[in-house]
Parts: sequence; C-alpha cells; structure tokens
Amino acid sequence: MSEEPAMETIAPTRTDAFSKRIQKRYAAERRFKLAGLSAVLFSVAVLIFLLFTMTVNGLNGFTRAELAVDIDFPEAGISVDPSQAQLPTAIQSLEAQGLPDVVAFYAELSLGAEGAAELNQVTWRNVAADLLANPELARTRHTFQLPTSSDLSAGLDGEGSPEMQALAQRLTNEGKLGKNFDFGFLSRSDATDPQLVGIWGALKGSMLTMLVTLLLAFPIGVLAALYLEEYAPKNRWTDVIEVSINNLAAVPSIIFGLLGLAVFLWAFPNLRSAPLIGGMTLALMTMPVIVISGRNAIKAVPPSIRDGALAVGASPVQVVFHHVLPLALPGILTGTIIGMARALGETAPLLMIGMRAFVATPPDGFTSPSTVLPVQIFLWSDEIDRGFVERTSAAIIVLLLFLLVMNGLAIYLRNKFEKTW
Repeated sequence: MSEEPAMETIAPTRTDAFSKRIQKRYAAERRFKLAGLSAVLFSVAVLIFLLFTMTVNGLNGFTRAELAVDIDFPEAGISVDPSQAQLPTAIQSLEAQGLPDVVAFYAELSLGAEGAAELNQVTWRNVAADLLANPELARTRHTFQLPTSSDLSAGLDGEGSPEMQALAQRLTNEGKLGKNFDFGFLSRSDATDPQLVGIWGALKGSMLTMLVTLLLAFPIGVLAALYLEEYAPKNRWTDVIEVSINNLAAVPSIIFGLLGLAVFLWAFPNLRSAPLIGGMTLALMTMPVIVISGRNAIKAVPPSIRDGALAVGASPVQVVFHHVLPLALPGILTGTIIGMARALGETAPLLMIGMRAFVATPPDGFTSPSTVLPVQIFLWSDEIDRGFVERTSAAIIVLLLFLLVMNGLAIYLRNKFEKTW
C-alpha cells in the first residue's frame, strides 16, 4: 500500500522535468531565430544607410555650376561650314575667327565683368563643340550654359570667400547662375578642374581591364579545376598544388601587384598603366577563387551522371565536357562572379603597376595608358577641392552600378545554364 503513492509522486515529477526541457529547447530556438532575424535586419539597415548616403552625397556630383551666356553669332560674324564640321581643323578654324574673344565679349555683356571673369578658361571650347555638333546655331542667337570656375561653384554652395558668395547670390537672383545636370561627366575623362572632370576614361579602362581579366582567368581556372578534379593522380604533388592554390586565394592583393610589377612590367616595360597589364595582374588574383569554386562545383555533380554516361559509351572526355561541365557551370559562374567583383574593386595591385597616372583621354585599346574606377576614386578623394568630394561620390555610384550590371549579367548566365538532376 505504501508503494503506490510513491509511484504517483515520481511520474508527475518526470513529466514536469520533460516539459521544462522542451520549453527550454523551444525558448533557445526562438532566441536563435530572433538573433538570425536581427542579423539580417542589421545587415539590410547598414546596406540601406550606405546606399542612401552615397546617393545623397553623389547626386550633386552629377551636376555642375553653369552660367547662362547669350551669344549672337550672325552679329559676331562666326560661321560654320557644315561640310567641314567633322574635320579636326574645325575647332582651329573657329579659333581663327576669334571665337574665344566673342565668347568673352558676350559673357561680359550677359554677366558683367565680375561674372565673366568667373567663367572657366576652356569655356569657348564648349561653345565650339556645340557649334560643330549643330552648325545651324551659327545662324541664330543662342543662350549657352557654360561651366564656371571652381571658386564661383564653391560660392554657390555657400563656401569660399564672402565676395564670391555674394557674386554667386547676385547671379542666381538674376537667373544667370544655377546647377544643371552635367551630361559631360559621363563622357569626359580626368582633369585638374572638378568642373571639367569626367568618368568615361576610368570607366572604359575598367571595362578593358575586366575583359582581359575574364578572358585569362575564366578558361585557365576552369581547365585547372577540371584537371585537378577529374584527371590528376592523387599523390604528393597534387596535394602541394591544392595547398598552394588555397594559399593563393588568401594572399593580400598587393602581393599580386608586386608580382605584376616584377614580371609583367619587366617583360613589357612600354605597357605601364595599360589595361593589358592590369588585367593580367588581376587575373592572377582571380584564378585561385575560380579554381576552388570550380572544383567544388565539379565535385558536387553526382557520380551517377558519370557512370550513366560511361555506360552508354561516352569517352572520359565526353563525360567531362558534355555532362559534368554543363552541370557544374552554374557553380563555376558563382565563383567567377565573386572573383570578378573582388577584382573590380581592387586598387592596391593596380597602383603597383602604375595605373594611377593622370590620363586626360580615354584609352584607345588594351595597350593604351589608362586608369580604372577604384583608382580614379582614390585619386579624387585625395584632392583638397570640395568639388572633387562630390565627384568622388558620383564616381562611387557609377562603380556600384557597373558592378551591379556585371553581376546581373553573370547571374543571368548562371541561371540560364542551371540544370537540375
């Protein structure tokens, strides 16, 4: 009789302990989910803050301060022959007709002596470019929006000397001064004046450099991954190669710049700061990432795919290139996206091979002197003129858009070739 109450007491105790353990596990799971959700929300918030800050700071970088100047070309005696408008000597002809003096004269009429003195020194070349693009303007009276000096631009932003701020305020009230979208920022190259700089030279240099990097790193990296995973014998030498590749993927990028400086510029001393040398240097840095991701993607293909292909009479080479490689290609492209994105943002190795030169014209080809977007951003950020600060933010936006387009294209190709089994 005395044992039954003891059993009744033990059973509820065990049930309560079991329930407490379950509740504890559920509470731990809820805390883990909350921690994961918090990490995701924090990452999204930081990304939104970064993009918002870059956008706000960079929007002004796409604009420039311009003065409105009214020019009467028939009265000034300026003429343009439409048949000669595309010749290299056309600007020289306009200069010989006195276009610089004409622009200075009408600028003083429109803006006064103080305002005309704050026009950019190469203003007349902007007028000449518009005349050559549209020769009919030479028969009319036309108002041009011409870039100002850096001092007047700073005065428009509320900075600089009080006299320049007062002049900017007066011209703004008269409707002669304002900030307009600078379409030329996307078509010009580097300059010493923030009012005249453009991003096209660096953007074209980045495109050419990335093209060389992709053409070298992708095929060599894929073939190396195929050989190591499908053909290479498992011995000491392949182990050494695998360890070396894994170590190369973790080497600081500046080391590859030193390698490019010691090897590529030694072999091609006349191609300093050329996209070809920059692409070869970045290809060395990108290849280990492609090899590692390629091997993992090839290893993930089920052995049954290989066995089935061999069973129907396919040769080992056909198995690899007709079955294994197509199925592994999406994973390989993922590694390529990561490697190319890293290469696009690199600055240190390109500085080592001399791609920090002042390049005022876009590169004509793979062997022409050029710079790239990250280096251009670095150089502009080192300038003391506030105008370059805004241009730097605008260049960062261009770099992010370029990266987005490049990654979007790679993701599209990855999804297109993706197959299920």
